Amino acid sequence: MAEIRVNGVALHYETRGEGPGVVLVHGSWSDGDSWARVVPGLAESVAVVTYDRRGHSRSEDLLTQGSVYEDAADLAGLIQGLGLAPAFVYGDSYGALVTLRLAAARPDLIRGIGAHEPPGSGILLADPDLRPIGTAFADRIAAVRELLEQAESAAAAELYVDSLAFGPGAWEQLPAPIRHTYIRNAPTYLDELRDPDALDLDLTGLARYTEPALLTQSDDSAPMFGEVLDLVDLALPKAERHVYTGAGHAPHLSQPEEWVRVVLPRVLA
Repeated sequence: MAEIRVNGVALHYETRGEGPGVVLVHGSWSDGDSWARVVPGLAESVAVVTYDRRGHSRSEDLLTQGSVYEDAADLAGLIQGLGLAPAFVYGDSYGALVTLRLAAARPDLIRGIGAHEPPGSGILLADPDLRPIGTAFADRIAAVRELLEQAESAAAAELYVDSLAFGPGAWEQLPAPIRHTYIRNAPTYLDELRDPDALDLDLTGLARYTEPALLTQSDDSAPMFGEVLDLVDLALPKAERHVYTGAGHAPHLSQPEEWVRVVLPRVLA
C-alpha cells in the first residue's frame, strides 16, 4: 500500500509482482480492490499496479468538479511517476473510457490496452441510427442521477447495479463491503455525470493509436456496450475482440480465471 502525488492529487496505489508494468483502471463506484480476484494470476508474470481513481475510497477528493481528462492525466502521471512506461493498461467500464482517452492523448506511455464495455454513449448520440440506443441508456442514468442529486446514495447505488450494471436483484447478492464501497463513492459518480465529456470518446485520436488493443464484452450485458465497442473497433488500427459468456459487466469479478486467461497473453505479447 502506497501513495503517489500526480496531477495535483494524492492517489492510493498498490503494486504486486515483478516484470513488465500493467496498470488496472477500475470503473465508477468501485476502487482498486475490485481487481483482487485477478491480481494474483497476473502477478505471477508481471508487475501489477492497482489504484483508486481520484475521489474514490483512499485517494484524495479535491471536492471540485472533475473531468475525464483529469482522470486520464492522473493515469499518465501514475505511469510516469512509477517508471512503468510503456505500460499495458486495462480499464473496466468507466475505467475503459479513461484508458481509451489516454491511448488517444499519450500513446507513447502505452504498449497495449484492454477495454471492457466502456459506457461511451456520447458517440452513439452522434449517429442517427444509434441515437435511440444512446438515448435509452441516458434515460436510465437519469433516474440514478436524480437519486444522487437528492443525496440518496444507497438507493442510487442499488438502482445503478440492478438496472445498468449487473441486472435485477444483483445488489442484494453483492458482498456487504462492496455495497459499502459503492455507497461511499456515489458522490464521485455524480461528479462524473456532471462532466459533459465523460461518456464521449475521441475516435479520431484513437485512430492514431497503433499498438494492440483488446476490446471485450459479455453476451449478457446491455447491447449498448457492443455498439460502442463496434465504433471503437473501427477506429483502432490493431483491435481484437473477445466475448465472455454469462460474465456480465465485470468478468474480472464473475469469471476471474477466464479473465486472466484472456488478458495475460496480451499483456505478455
